Amino acid sequence: MKLPLREQIYAAFFAIIIAGLSQLTIPLGLIPLTGQTFAVGLAVTFLGMRTGTMSILIYLLLGLIGLPVFAGGASGIGVLFGPTGGYLIGFIFNGLLTGKLLEIGRAGYVRGMLANIAGALATLFFGTLWLKWSTAMSWTAAINGGFVLFLLPDVIKAIAAAYLGIFLRKRLQR
Repeated sequence: MKLPLREQIYAAFFAIIIAGLSQLTIPLGLIPLTGQTFAVGLAVTFLGMRTGTMSILIYLLLGLIGLPVFAGGASGIGVLFGPTGGYLIGFIFNGLLTGKLLEIGRAGYVRGMLANIAGALATLFFGTLWLKWSTAMSWTAAINGGFVLFLLPDVIKAIAAAYLGIFLRKRLQR
């Protein structure tokens, strides 16, 4: 995926925002509640599918090469194979789905909120599947601990990301 220099700079800038908001964590057992999902939604809503997803990929690459950008300052490939790895991979699908839904028609606030909620659900889906597989939890425990527990906070973060992303995009286009 080749991006113009301006879009590469935006993608790098939002990768830093995602990394920064990843450090806002509330421990809830194996999976913490973080600002990552808000930042991912904001990046894609503001930048669009292509550049927003590139910012997510840059963020993941920074963490994989050892920079402490994942939740709680974690890094490395071990995090990807740990209980939270599915959520990290889910961010890519979140970006693609949210961005694609925003590209269909005019991206107003309601469409933005619905697209971000769908993206957040994609993150939770992949995260829950990986949680079940990587920890050998029962399906009930994985769904309750990896999906249901985060559903309301992620919907709230998705709505906030959509609102802020569209608001900023409208203001900065003038």
